[in-house]
Amino acid sequence: MCCFSAHTLQARISFVRVKYLFLTWLTVLVGSWVLYVQYSTYTELCRGHECKNAICDKYRRGIIDGSACSSLCDKDTLYMSRCLSTLPNNQSKLGEQANLASLVSQILSVADGNKDGHVSLPEARSTWALLQMDEVLLGLLLQDRGHTPRLLGYCGDLYMTEQVPYGPLYGMSLPWPLVSWVPSGVQRSLDQWFTPSWPRKAKISMGLLELVEDIFHGTYGSFLICDLSAAHFGYTDRHELRLTDTRAVVPEDEFRRSMRALKCEADADCVYGVDCRASCDVAKRRCREDPIQPNLAKACSALKDYLLRGAPSELSEELERQLYACMALKGNAGQMNMEHSLILNNLKALLWRQISHTKDS
Repeated sequence: MCCFSAHTLQARISFVRVKYLFLTWLTVLVGSWVLYVQYSTYTELCRGHECKNAICDKYRRGIIDGSACSSLCDKDTLYMSRCLSTLPNNQSKLGEQANLASLVSQILSVADGNKDGHVSLPEARSTWALLQMDEVLLGLLLQDRGHTPRLLGYCGDLYMTEQVPYGPLYGMSLPWPLVSWVPSGVQRSLDQWFTPSWPRKAKISMGLLELVEDIFHGTYGSFLICDLSAAHFGYTDRHELRLTDTRAVVPEDEFRRSMRALKCEADADCVYGVDCRASCDVAKRRCREDPIQPNLAKACSALKDYLLRGAPSELSEELERQLYACMALKGNAGQMNMEHSLILNNLKALLWRQISHTKDS
């Protein structure tokens, strides 16, 4: 009986020790996260304060104007809480098929900040500054179809968009200092906890497929999604997908120009961004200009685990088959319009049948 009691006591001590170590690790994890969030918020607010002062100084001197200037500088009803972009400006390039008349009309509508039917010189200066940023121009092109957050206002080269409450697209985004601390098993469990129900995931996925459809030889040319990381996407309270970082999207013409200029020894040298790739012409030591994978194949690859996890049992086999057929698409999608459209429509129809009768539709 004494030996049994000693063994039980030793097991209990071991359990308490493991529990203590786990609680200590969890405390350090949460504490580090809080400190990181507080520091990043503080530094963003400091930069935002400096930005506001510079913008409002130009506004008060009559150099710039815009729909958000009065709220930001006169009424103090616009609060800057977080900046989404801190990268230097870049000039956007549209595809050769761009509908320029429609684009000009849309830009003039945005430029007329006070809606008086005229674009003043300060408003024109602000609009010109905005159009030097890829994310603004591409956001304008895609917002009519609901793929990007709506532009709410601007003042100089400062612009505001609607808030996208949920992001990243799937899983949980940990601050970089904590990534190495969290075991992969715990990360997968966290991803499960922070993932919507399957019908809602299906609706979000439909949004990504519709984005792919709309930028494939669309009104303003053909575009490629060159970074399908979950961090570049979010979704609304109604589970509608939003592309929150349009720098992930580039005109196909720009990709082709970049590939023509690249020297290579292997396919691995012909990469644009993260997900846009071409093959290497080893004889000429030059990258070919055609993308290896169309947007749809990359989108299906990104959605595969997201959609299959938790899918209804009666659907999972057919869904998996269609996703793999989609991922197998190769070459420039422009050369295989029929196959591309067939796979896209079949996949959308399959998902729609599952959610059309639910409140999530």
